[in-house]
Order: sequence, then C-alpha cells, then structure tokens
Amino acid sequence: MSLSGPLTGRASGRSQDRADVELRVPADSAYVSVLRTTTAGLAARLDFPIDDIEDLRIAVGEASAMVLPEADEEADLLCRFFMRPHELTVTVGVTSARGALQPDYDSFAWQVLTTLATSASADTSDGRFTITLTMESGHPEVGL
Repeated sequence: MSLSGPLTGRASGRSQDRADVELRVPADSAYVSVLRTTTAGLAARLDFPIDDIEDLRIAVGEASAMVLPEADEEADLLCRFFMRPHELTVTVGVTSARGALQPDYDSFAWQVLTTLATSASADTSDGRFTITLTMESGHPEVGL
C-alpha cells in the first residue's frame, strides 16, 4: 500500500505543530497496548517494513514506561503522531507536577528506545514530561 497526497501539515494547509493523529488515554499501563497498536497501524500505512513496525511498537512501549511513573494523579497519557513519507514521529507525554524531570539516560528503557528509533529526545517543559521518537523507514543512516 502506498500513500498518495501530502502527509505533512505544511503541504496540506495545516499547522506543522498539529499532529496527524492524537490519542489521549488514561495514564495507566493498561492502555499502552492501544498506543502500540495505533503506532503499528500508522507505520503500516506509511509502508514501513515489518521489522521497523515492530521496533516502533517496542519503542512506544518503552517511552510510555518512562513517562507513566511521573504522571500526576488523574493525568492522561497523550500520544501524538506526525506522519511524513517514510518517517513517523511519535510523542508520548504526561502532565507532571514534579518539576524539571530528567530521564535516566542510563536506564534500560532509554537504551532500548535509542537503539530502536532513528532519534529520541526528552522534554520537561510546560509541566509535561514528554518523550519524542522518530523512526525513518529502513534506517537510511546505516544503509538498510
């Protein structure tokens, strides 16, 4: 299946800050499977290879595992998807009153995340703890 037409906000007249897909679920690990399944569906829509789709599913699970313990009570887990040809960027975040959190860059979850995704970053601004990961189909930086 291939996509026709623009995938970015700029090309379609939408703001580039507006996600193509946004999911808000309770900040509970029971809902992470919904994010993982949505991620797989969108990656398939972008014609990602099966291995990349599975890597994305795992990376989104790890990002969720990093942000969920920091969530405020009654917070939502917000996942935003930005689609471009052969590229999917996913942000996973929660509101957190704990202040300027820093992810544990030596943790197993961060190591898995940065190994599977093309790029990953963390942000703790505006009272939110957010992990952003980008996957380029086929990991072009290593020539696959």
